[in-house]
Amino acid sequence: MISIWYPTSSHHGCRRAPWLPPAATELFRQQVGQELQTPMDNVDFPLTHAYEGAPVKERRHGHPVVLFSPGYGAMRELCTALVQDLASQGFVVVTLDHTYEASIVEFPGGRLELTRQPSKATDEDFATALRVRQDDTGFVLDELALLNAGRNVDAERRQLPHGLRGSLDLSRIGMFGHSLGGATAAETMARDRRILAGVDLDGSIDGTVAATGLDRPFLLMSNADHGRHNDPSWAEFWSQLRGWRLELRLRRSGHQTYTDLSPLVQQLERALPLPPEVVAALTHDIGTINADQAVTAQRAYLNAFFDLHLLDRDCRLLSKPSPRYPDIEFVP
Repeated sequence: MISIWYPTSSHHGCRRAPWLPPAATELFRQQVGQELQTPMDNVDFPLTHAYEGAPVKERRHGHPVVLFSPGYGAMRELCTALVQDLASQGFVVVTLDHTYEASIVEFPGGRLELTRQPSKATDEDFATALRVRQDDTGFVLDELALLNAGRNVDAERRQLPHGLRGSLDLSRIGMFGHSLGGATAAETMARDRRILAGVDLDGSIDGTVAATGLDRPFLLMSNADHGRHNDPSWAEFWSQLRGWRLELRLRRSGHQTYTDLSPLVQQLERALPLPPEVVAALTHDIGTINADQAVTAQRAYLNAFFDLHLLDRDCRLLSKPSPRYPDIEFVP
């Protein structure tokens, strides 16, 4: 399953897109309630800023394409705050679910496929997942080429949005991911030269690319306690990067600050009576940074990176620290 997010000039008569589809929403509600040790029956999950089936905004030569891969066991929807912003800036963003690894995947008609991964993954499990993710990504890129040429690649041949044909500039493709999704971006770039630039949001670099490196632009973004200083895979990968490279650290953040869980959890903390031990665990995962500030900074640097390396537009944000984003630290 994939979602395609794209710029539109009109959404008249279109339905707002939910954050999660219906059956996945109810199951996720149950899972979160169990983890937070509090009922979630009266909690509404958000709508996105997108509209389903809206016509694609025209752009001469098409829109640059950015792929997104989530963390291990995560759903493709968990970085919607970043994905929908990139689409609003003029990119077509394709989010991938890695079925049977992802915790929940809902197919059209409401069929749910849940994870088949062990509760405690081994290094071998991660390595297998990484290989599958590379194959998934290559397959999606091939299908996007067919889609752009006018073929309906939807498995059920549902009608596709007006203007989608020919709207992709497949000569300008980037990729980013969170956690294992970041490693997926790096590893897939090493295999597939169609991907011109990549971003890893706080994931260790698994696979052979740590030793072989890349000759194309790559951005590493870490949480407050992660980086080349304590992750040997990052240190090795960094030393083998032969193109443009940059490491940024988000102060006061945790590993899940790079996902929608950061704003979601901070909202739930204000609305629900959560046990102290649950709050402590959540703080470890999402840090103490204000979620709105974190999302704003991440959006700005992701957009600046893909603007620079897919569209040759340099806003200078990646050149030095900015007083607009004091929580972003440039790591020398």
